[in-house]
Amino acid sequence: MHTLQVHTAGDDVRGASLRPRQPWALYQLQVLQNNFCRRASGAPWYVRNDILHRDLELPTISKYMQDMSKSSSTQLLTIPTHYYKQPYPTSLPPHHFIRRPRNVLSDPPDELTAEVERLTNINKDMTEL
Repeated sequence: MHTLQVHTAGDDVRGASLRPRQPWALYQLQVLQNNFCRRASGAPWYVRNDILHRDLELPTISKYMQDMSKSSSTQLLTIPTHYYKQPYPTSLPPHHFIRRPRNVLSDPPDELTAEVERLTNINKDMTEL
């Protein structure tokens, strides 16, 4: 039995929130939230943080991130597909075999190149005087 792995835009959000690049940043935010909850409620030092969050009806930072990523992924899945473009083209462009001409070195220079060469030669002549 084969299973297909489906990748949606919500997976990126969920993966980023569950595996942050800097896990200490979430830890520091959680410490800050714990200190704020303790000071705002006037709880003594021996009250555990999870009891503080439960009494104040506040989710922890990690729980909040998980909830937000789940809700954003479900919102993304409800958007009809005709509202957003495919991330990659479904067919090749019509002129994908355009190449640089092989005789580009033997062709005479265009107007801009000829003018630049003329001015360069004039500058060389002026500096030699």
